Amino acid sequence: MGTFSIQADRGERWAPQTLALCFVVNLAGLWVASKVAPGVHVDDVPSLLAGTAIFAIVNMLLRPLANMVSCCLIVFTFGFFVLIINALLLGLTAWTAGRLDLAFRVDGFWAAFFGALVISTVSMVASLLIRPPRVQRS
Repeated sequence: MGTFSIQADRGERWAPQTLALCFVVNLAGLWVASKVAPGVHVDDVPSLLAGTAIFAIVNMLLRPLANMVSCCLIVFTFGFFVLIINALLLGLTAWTAGRLDLAFRVDGFWAAFFGALVISTVSMVASLLIRPPRVQRS
């Protein structure tokens, strides 16, 4: 989903500062989506925090698999199918949050689609504006 992507070496990608920065950017993306995208609802801060954590886990576990399985569709649609994957992952995040009784919900596919588009936009802007902290190597 538009999880914040960082151009970093393999070791820096999993550095605590980099992961925290990704979490904050995704949290901001989910918050903006809840304010801008109709049908995306996050009613309180604990639900936003937990929803962001669920979102990170869903993206970490399922995004690579979804991209690999649908790589031909992604190429054939000039990348548009990535938006469909993003919407499905946001919907799965909302479904999981609902199972945990969190105040985080998405009202259908189109709400998830526009919410994922907002999150991707926030992530893209953040990746252009923010440079991740460099990890000191000894």
